[in-house]
Amino acid sequence: MRIDAHQHFWLMAARQGEWPPPELGPIYRDFLPPDLLPLLLESGIDGTVLVQTLSSEADTAFMLDLAAKHSFIRGVVGWTDLKAPDAPQRVQALASHPKLKGLRPMVQAEAADWLDDPAIDPAAAAMADWGLSFDALVLPPHLPSLLRFARRHPALPIVIDHAAKPDIAGGGTPGWAEDMAALGGLPNVRCKLSGLLTEAGERTGIDDIRPYVERLIALFGTERLLWGSDWPVLRLAGDYPGWLEMCRRLVPAAAHDAVFGGNATTFYRLG
Repeated sequence: MRIDAHQHFWLMAARQGEWPPPELGPIYRDFLPPDLLPLLLESGIDGTVLVQTLSSEADTAFMLDLAAKHSFIRGVVGWTDLKAPDAPQRVQALASHPKLKGLRPMVQAEAADWLDDPAIDPAAAAMADWGLSFDALVLPPHLPSLLRFARRHPALPIVIDHAAKPDIAGGGTPGWAEDMAALGGLPNVRCKLSGLLTEAGERTGIDDIRPYVERLIALFGTERLLWGSDWPVLRLAGDYPGWLEMCRRLVPAAAHDAVFGGNATTFYRLG
């Protein structure tokens, strides 16, 4: 199967006061399955993983409802308050949904040490117990605390979204490669080959992206990289077939089955 391991749907009516702002015209509207399906068919993508965009259990319910109606949505990464006193019970309830595969707190909006708080540990342990994965939506300053979190929870499968958003537009982020190397040394950590164009500013040519993809392959190996479109956010910097083709050119052909489907199928238990 060819799997897009990271895409979104949303309704603007549910996002009052939330990102995206009106000035981001290409993504300031509703996005639903009929908008994406033609791109999947054109690109030969068999299924997707639908990922949360709001810190809201209502958003998770919205995504699970879409997944029940559209078979190409093979899995959902939702949200719950992982530091709530009853978080383990919330995790267990969400895990009862067959298409709920993981959870994602929006760490990128939090302090750099947010993952160091022991209040998150019962929920993380429950996620591992109930077979859920952890999507790490982080920025480079969060990487040291993510490393400590991953070491505390070696049984919890973790994937770093968008390679932690290095500052490609600004020529790179000092320390990013070293921090990612430490995380790449942990067997429970993987990384998504996604979101890089959005961080690239004007540097969206294949040779601008190549050093980052090559570094990720060196650090995680092609067996621990998952390709994702980050659509429709991708629309801010490129288009679906263009990003897919760029990545196909950058990833060794022998690894295409893994990076463009097999790894996501295994990580998210897509069957």
